[in-house]
Amino acid sequence: MNKPIRKIAVFCGILVIALLVRVNWVQFVQAEELSSSDKNRRVLIERYAHPRGDIIVEGKAVTGSTETDSRDFQYQRTYKDGAMWAPVTGHASVFNATMLEGVHDKILTGNDDRLFFNRTIDMITGKPMEGGNVVTTLNAAAQRAAFEGLGDKKGAVAAIDPRTGAILALASTPSYDPGSIVGNDEEASDNWVALNEDPDKPMLNRALRETYPPGSTFKVLTAAAALESGKYDIDEKSGIEDPYELPQTDKELTNFGNPPCDDATLRVALQYSCNATFAGISADLGNEEMKGMAEKFGYNEELFVPIRTAESVYPEDNAPQNAMAGIGQASNRATPLQIAMITAAIANDGKLMQPYMVDRLEGPRSVVEQNEPQEMGQPISASNAKKIQQMMETVVEDGTGTNGQIEGVTVGGKTGTAQRGVDNSETPYAWFISYAMTDNGSPVAVAVVVEDSDAQRNEVSGGGLAAPIAKDVMRAVLEGRQ
Repeated sequence: MNKPIRKIAVFCGILVIALLVRVNWVQFVQAEELSSSDKNRRVLIERYAHPRGDIIVEGKAVTGSTETDSRDFQYQRTYKDGAMWAPVTGHASVFNATMLEGVHDKILTGNDDRLFFNRTIDMITGKPMEGGNVVTTLNAAAQRAAFEGLGDKKGAVAAIDPRTGAILALASTPSYDPGSIVGNDEEASDNWVALNEDPDKPMLNRALRETYPPGSTFKVLTAAAALESGKYDIDEKSGIEDPYELPQTDKELTNFGNPPCDDATLRVALQYSCNATFAGISADLGNEEMKGMAEKFGYNEELFVPIRTAESVYPEDNAPQNAMAGIGQASNRATPLQIAMITAAIANDGKLMQPYMVDRLEGPRSVVEQNEPQEMGQPISASNAKKIQQMMETVVEDGTGTNGQIEGVTVGGKTGTAQRGVDNSETPYAWFISYAMTDNGSPVAVAVVVEDSDAQRNEVSGGGLAAPIAKDVMRAVLEGRQ
């Protein structure tokens, strides 16, 4: 063989080897990534080649599938009360799949490895492929109360069963109808573009993915840190003056009106939402201790419920900023779910349960996965949790949270009005947290935030805007237990 032919043969051999390496890389290394990519049209065609399984609330499907005339997509998703359930279901469309539709896409399409036996039986018997179902922990009446209570306001509601961590309601407004973007046509495409360009962000899950300054609702956590430190008790004078001078500054912090906040006890300070008392406590305990307590309740980490939540943040900070963070301002930011978790842990005698939204995953013939309640930790002792319950019940009985009262039911709560914008130039956020107590513990803890409303600035308050919504959600859960 002459030299030129030998060179060509070697070069061709290298090309063949490179081709074999590439083919094997695609088949064995990139196979999963490519087969599940949203850019792979075959994935979309397969996703809608047969009816999807359903997302179930209290035994009833809030989703469905309908046959289409499309050559590629034989079925498309349908939604019942789509806007109300969108923060839970998300959407399954030609654009993508989100929330529970996305997290459990393989179960719903029937392609999950745990459904292999079912697929094999269906193939042998000639039966059409079936998707599995996602059975949620949600309470339909509580969800409706939350969604309708928010109405045309911008905001969110999260409700939890403190005893188990089961999520009972998860509402976010403004919302959108997932059914408006499921088609493979120009109308669905136009709706998709409009939703993404909407400045009010209707597809944002504010209950899980938006963080806010929690305002005075955070004072219950500062109270927990105070009690756990052993330096304070609920009916002992705090020794903190009102107005309170922030550390390392000449800025004084006080409250509007003339509440009895000077040298107030913790009970009185929570009853009247005394900024001076709780900022002073936060400064006294220090940033490290306050940050550590916040983290025991779930701050500074992502949670999966199974939808991913945004991380609530209590930062490392200087003394004056830490004092403000202790009253839910400065760089303190939290999701409504996180604030509901704090409320739930206090109502559950200090035990924090892992929040979860899916009770079980069902295949066509059997339960694929059953979720069980899991304890995240015990941020505070049972005795201190009961003391905070007393304080929160005083808030509702004879404090700023009287709009959360339910006749014949013991309710604990806390209002919050969080400053917003430079020098508090924008409309504040209105918060309310609460729990209802029964002989068998608390079946529901709620966090409500109203981000925007048509109320005048001087009329914005947690007790006025958010408490009635929380009350209706609690009542819905209580009535469902009778």
